Amino acid sequence: MNRLHRSPTFAPMRQTHLQRIVRRCLAKDPEDRYQAIKDIAIELRELSRELAASAEVDTAVPSRTAGSPESATPVSSGAAQPTSSSSADYIVTGIQRHKLTAAILLAALVLAGIGLAAYLRTRNAEVAIDSIAVLPFVNQNRDPDTEYLSDGLTESIINSLAQLPSLRVSPRSSVFQYKGKDTDPLKAGRDLSVRAVLTGRLLQRGDSLMVGAELIDVRDNKQIWGEQYNRKLADALAVQQEISREISGRLRTKLTGEEQKQLSRRETTNAEAYQFHLKGRYYWNRRTADGLKKAIEQFQQAVGKDPAYALAYAGLADCYALLEEYAGTPSSQTLPKARAAALRALQIDDSLAEAHTSLGYINEHSWQFAEAEKEFKRAIELNPSYPTGHHWYSTHLRMLGRLDESMAEIQRAQQLDPLSPIIGVNVGNIRIVKGDLDAAVEELKKTIELDLNFAVGRSFLGLAYLKQGNEQEAIASLQKGVELSDKSSEQLSFLGYGYGAVGKRAEAIAILRELEDRHSKRESPAIFPAAVYAGLREKDQAFAWLERDFQNRTGMLVFIAYYPNYETLRDDPRYTDLLRRMGLRP
Repeated sequence: MNRLHRSPTFAPMRQTHLQRIVRRCLAKDPEDRYQAIKDIAIELRELSRELAASAEVDTAVPSRTAGSPESATPVSSGAAQPTSSSSADYIVTGIQRHKLTAAILLAALVLAGIGLAAYLRTRNAEVAIDSIAVLPFVNQNRDPDTEYLSDGLTESIINSLAQLPSLRVSPRSSVFQYKGKDTDPLKAGRDLSVRAVLTGRLLQRGDSLMVGAELIDVRDNKQIWGEQYNRKLADALAVQQEISREISGRLRTKLTGEEQKQLSRRETTNAEAYQFHLKGRYYWNRRTADGLKKAIEQFQQAVGKDPAYALAYAGLADCYALLEEYAGTPSSQTLPKARAAALRALQIDDSLAEAHTSLGYINEHSWQFAEAEKEFKRAIELNPSYPTGHHWYSTHLRMLGRLDESMAEIQRAQQLDPLSPIIGVNVGNIRIVKGDLDAAVEELKKTIELDLNFAVGRSFLGLAYLKQGNEQEAIASLQKGVELSDKSSEQLSFLGYGYGAVGKRAEAIAILRELEDRHSKRESPAIFPAAVYAGLREKDQAFAWLERDFQNRTGMLVFIAYYPNYETLRDDPRYTDLLRRMGLRP
């Protein structure tokens, strides 16, 4: 006989080998599975060789019995391959002759496919992006006149991605701590507790714009995606939208049609309007009187180019709302304009959480407290991940005396934006009001570490020290606040209050005269001279100045309800009466 025999245990051994591969692919514990597709490929290749060897043995045709139908066409193992006309018959015949081999091969393909699919699903789940930080794009021009482009592009991408409910996006106030610094993206990602970090660089040459972007997985330091864009300057909006879409495509989650629209619906289709909007936000973020005025000019040009640009109207509302605090412009002039802009933004897009937040702030400073709370709640409902919504709602609750609720909201804001100095200050402020001074000092020190040049943080730390009785540290910190703010009226009032509280009367009066002069020029509200009189314990003068702001319905008068430098007035019936007349107390 010339028939070759297989070992009777050979097929079961192959089946066992296959079963082991499949079991490992489907293992519940990821550590028990193959850690790379290459490993599976090697195993299957070995099995394939065994099957091939088996097939060679099995295709050796046995000798026929004399007289059998097949005996007329003897075939040996060395016979020529069939022609194309008979290839189908050959394959069918081969499968019929080698049912076990075919079954094993088919099982290998099907089961290994199932195992690979499960494996890949798990791997995809493991690398899903659920949180991201967009670090400030580097302006390679090193030209202040083009800084608005790099800052604006960064902020636009943040705002766009923040609309996706499945993605936690580090807010602007956190990521811009890294602006202008040689930052390690991995360290930044770990500090911000995010899964991925987007870095970028920008170079403008004439009307050409080159933008490079790279998305990095913080966990294993691998590039997820990278792209280089060479466009016209007028196409900056298109670049922002493309980057946002690319990142959304890496989320490993299926977005609804509405969520896809969110990536671009908030922006304009007008390239010039977008440029003006970027410049407006750039100047607004400076938080100076001159910056706010320049920002208003830019936002006005943006809505002039695109009257349906909701975000530009929201920007206008924010500028007018802050003019009193930073420029001293009376709220009777600014708040009506702020309200009109916010309402226009909401008329265009009622789902804009930023505009609802702005309207809440405007209502609050218009002493319409119930309406303010309604808007803050609506903003949080629309975008629970918007830290400013929680921050400003916390401030609102604090002035109403609801301190526990206020603390819960500001802590939520801090969870969303852990590196925000202004949020840190507000956490410290609540602790001062609650009398938890050690915790307040600790919190405010951490805040200053985030930004050594943050004037407000220095001033509130000084007020905390003052309540502790640490006069030397208090005055030093208050003085630093004035220095860092370039002698802003608010920081001067804090220092004047401190001088009065520690008995430095001459120094307090010198500051008082400067603040009174600024008020006469309509550059500062009356609450600031009133704070210095409160430090000097001259209550009649303090209430006389506060009454001026009440008669003028000055928006910033609400600050007396929770700023520590009005504490000496709070045991006076006139203080309670003033809050009642404003609507802050029953």
